[in-house]
Amino acid sequence: MAETIYPKNTSKVIVENIAIEYQGAMVKAKRLTVSSRIPMAIENAWENVQTPELLQFVAKGIIRFQSTDGGFPKKWQMGQTYGAKMKIFGFLPFGGTHYLKIERIDGNTYEIETREWDKSAKVWNHMVRLKDLGNNSIHYEDSIIIHGGLLTGFITTFAKVFYKHRQRRWQIVAKEKMVFGK
Repeated sequence: MAETIYPKNTSKVIVENIAIEYQGAMVKAKRLTVSSRIPMAIENAWENVQTPELLQFVAKGIIRFQSTDGGFPKKWQMGQTYGAKMKIFGFLPFGGTHYLKIERIDGNTYEIETREWDKSAKVWNHMVRLKDLGNNSIHYEDSIIIHGGLLTGFITTFAKVFYKHRQRRWQIVAKEKMVFGK
């Protein structure tokens, strides 16, 4: 397999049309995959990615998440479902309550898998994958399956902008050697 080359501070984006099962029927959905190289040791990236604090930092400027449960934990907990109000650009409410269920946290494969949904995005299944590239560098990938009925295309376009933004913010985390969840 050929090695992926990442120009400095850029991400690779792939959008695919797929079909998924939703409420007993096959429906149209999109798979959005955004990946980049981040100059950070995998152990540090893994510790950070398990924290809601990192999510708030990388989302800042596009989305602000406000817990509906009295606050987020220091680290995500497998099997738990968290509710949040999302505010686009920090002030514009969107989607009602967004639910995020932590399906899997795997420290052996460096993967976190969530099932998410809200009023607009009926399905927002998110997989985060980290791969050690050596030399204190990782391949970071967000893969999201999105279904929102007639809004699927719009939601996917927004998600593309959001995840590219998140990965640019990851570059700041790496450059400044930031640590979250302490």
